[in-house]
Formats: sequence, structure tokens, C-alpha cells
Amino acid sequence: MVKAVVGEESQLQLAEDRLSRSSEPAQVGLVIGKLNSALDRGFVFDLVPTPQNDAGQPACSVLEPAKDNKKKGSKSKSQTSDSSSNLVIDKDWVAEHARQVSRMMVGGIKVVGIYVWASESAFKNSTMVLCQTVKGVAEAASTLEDDLDERLLIHICYSPRRWTCRNCTLSSNITSSSLRPCDFKMGRVLTSLQTFKCLYNFDLRLPIYQEKTSKSETLVDVLYNGISNYVKELRGAKAVIDGNLVVNDEACTTEGLHEVELLLPFMKDMYIEACSQKDVVGVVNFTGSLCSFSFLNSKEPISQAFADIKDDIIRSLRSRLDIICDEADEDPGPIDNGIKEAGNDLASEKPVSQLVLHSLRKNCNLSLPRRVFVPWLAGTYICDYLQPSETLEVLKDHCVELMSMEAPNDASKILEPEEEAIRVSTRSFWDVVLPYCSTSSSTQEKNMEITGKENSQKTSKSPSLYFIAAVIILLLSVLVGFVFVRKS
Repeated sequence: MVKAVVGEESQLQLAEDRLSRSSEPAQVGLVIGKLNSALDRGFVFDLVPTPQNDAGQPACSVLEPAKDNKKKGSKSKSQTSDSSSNLVIDKDWVAEHARQVSRMMVGGIKVVGIYVWASESAFKNSTMVLCQTVKGVAEAASTLEDDLDERLLIHICYSPRRWTCRNCTLSSNITSSSLRPCDFKMGRVLTSLQTFKCLYNFDLRLPIYQEKTSKSETLVDVLYNGISNYVKELRGAKAVIDGNLVVNDEACTTEGLHEVELLLPFMKDMYIEACSQKDVVGVVNFTGSLCSFSFLNSKEPISQAFADIKDDIIRSLRSRLDIICDEADEDPGPIDNGIKEAGNDLASEKPVSQLVLHSLRKNCNLSLPRRVFVPWLAGTYICDYLQPSETLEVLKDHCVELMSMEAPNDASKILEPEEEAIRVSTRSFWDVVLPYCSTSSSTQEKNMEITGKENSQKTSKSPSLYFIAAVIILLLSVLVGFVFVRKS
């Protein structure tokens, strides 16, 4: 359990100044940082306010007692601290904000909870809704290597002005005991972070099975299942950092950028294994090269950076699929994300998330969004994903809307290490097998032809050999008989 939390002093002070200048009686937002179970410590990097919802309403507001409704418009911030006031939070909107922001995080930087700007009485009267909001955020921004069942709830009280931090347990039943106080202090966190970078190449071949009675698998279903299975294999990988194999939990003491290379153990080829199964009708080839960053606190062992890299790789692949599904849900009509299927009208009628693979008769190709990195705080990066048709202007809009920050105007500061898009292609099982069968058949026919010629040659040669042998034996017999006649 996290018992102590250290927040980046420079960023939290800016957040407090921003809140104190605002006229809002309450505000809710996300806590960006990292929780480490081995150290029992948490690190807070920044606070990101949740924007207004689609209706233009704030995500958090104060509900005044009914008797004061008529005077609500004339109340000042100090007057909203009535003992009966409660916080009204749009939990679903805050969770959606967390889901989209979590896509922009890289290894070692995550959404670790929420903060609330409210009076002491409003906070105390709203602990249940706050815990429910924390739980919703945790579910929306879940991570692969997340073994903690807790998140942070930071309360910034404006009367009197103070910061408090609580640990919220993510149990199935939220009660008053779900919140526990933890030590909170401000210090310098960002300047001590170590940077790790990994360029990772992968090539997954996933089988497409025949239609099952329970469910028909779509392209996205096959990819999600393939990534989930790949998680187990990736966990067994070893890391080479700056040319040295990671074998222990020592701390990283050197400065600068650290290059990471993953070494995966020899694994069974799912493609070859699938070819031996009778219900396989096709193959999905999921291949590409992705870039991953991880940021490690000076108090954490170097093995944590390796774990964060693996977690970031899987989350990056899943995020790209989520983006494609989101766009398909927003636009139920035909979409073009690089899908090309000759001679089949199915791809032009349905979005990619609804393509049923076992019914496809032609090959299908898809390009996933590419990952770009934007400078964030003190040399760290956040990321975003762009479709082939999108420009960096989309990236800037996302930074302003989701992270409340201005993206750099200088495009040279934005990193685009993924030169080629990650690609997905589907092939009919017979398109894969028939060439092999044709090759095997032709080879077999050639072998049979050669064997036939040899046998015919042997057959044609056999009578002549027998005739010669018979003549020789006959001559020997005549010669022996002649000798015996002379002697007699």
C-alpha cells in the first residue's frame, strides 16, 4: 500500500495558483504520476483539469441546500462552504477523460487518481461520490502491469488553504473505510527521472478460425486476442540496456538517454501450429516497428524501467486498436483506414471493427495509427496517435483539450521515430497452403518422373543383361563339352 506521496513542487504550485485565480467553487481533474508497490511510495508529476462535457457543463459543481437555491447566484466562494453543500461530479465524463489521457501516457507515467478543488465541508459530504469517481477512473485507465488495487485522491482545500492526500482502495463495495490518509509533501521529482528508449520490431501471425456458434470473430477481436496472448510471451523477455544484460535490481546511476533492446525467448510459431488445425480458414499478419519511452525515478531499480517498457508496448498496440474502434463507432458508415479488399463489397459496407474475417474471400490490408511524441515536463514526453491522413494540427488540438497544455509550434521538437505505419493483413488459408501444395505436388511429380525414367531404364536394360549372361554360359558349356570329347 502506498504510504507516502511526493508531488512535483513546481507543477503543483502552478496548479494551485491557477485554481486560486479561478472563480469556480469546485473543480475535478486527473492526477498524473506513478505508484510503486515495492517502495510503498507514490510520485505526482502534474494535475490535469477535466474539461467541460459535450453540453458545456463543468465536470464538477457544488449542490447547495434547497433553502438557498434562490440566493445561489449571489454566493461567493467562501459562502459555498455551507455544512450541507455537496459535490456533483459527472463520473462518466471524468472516466472518459482518463481513458483518453491514458493513451497519451508513456512508460512510467500514468493516471494514478483524481484531485478535487473544494471546501472542507463539501469534500466531507461527498466522499462516496469521490470514491466512485476514483474507481471509474481506475477502470478506464487500467494498465497491463498494474498490481495495485489503490489510487490517489488529492484534496485541495481553499478555506483554509491546504493539501491532503488519501489512498482509495478499489474494492467492489465503496465504504467510508475505502479512504485512508497518507503522507504528502512537495519536492523535486521530475528532474531526477531517467529516460529509456526502445525501438521494438514484432511480427505476429494469428489464425482465423471458422465461424463458431457462439460468436463470429471480427478483425479487431482477432487482434485483441493476439495481443493478449502475446503479453505472456513478452513477459519472458530479457532486456539489454546500453549493451548490458539486466540481471539484477540495481539502480541506474548514469545520465542521458538509455537504449533498451528486448530479447525474446524462442517461441512456438502460432502460424505453423494453426496450419495443423482443421478449423483454421485464414491468417492475420500483424507486423511493424514501434517506439517506446519509459521514465524511471532515481529510487526505483532498473528492472522497473524494463517492466514499464513492456507495459508501454502492449498499451500502445491496444491504444491504436481502440482509436480505430472509436472512429468506427462515431461514424457508422463506411470508413477508409487503409483497408483494401479487391472484389468484395463487404469491406465497403462495414467499418473495420465489424469485419467478420471467416466470411472474407479476398485479402484485406490495414494501416494502424502512428505514434508521435511531444515534449512535456522537464525532458519527459507524452504521445499521441495520428492516422495517415491526419496532420500535427490534430496533435495540438488534443494537447490543448485533454492535457491543458500548448503543443510546441516548432515541429522539429515533435518526435516521429515510427517511419512506417504498423500494418495488418489477412490472407485466406488456401492462399497460404495452395502455393505450398502446388510446389510440393510439382516436386513430387518431378520425383515420380525421374523415378519412372530410372525404372524404365532398369527395365529396358534387364533383358539385355540376361541375354548376354545366357550366351556366355552357353559358350562356356560348349567349350567344356568339347574339352571332354577330345580327352575321351
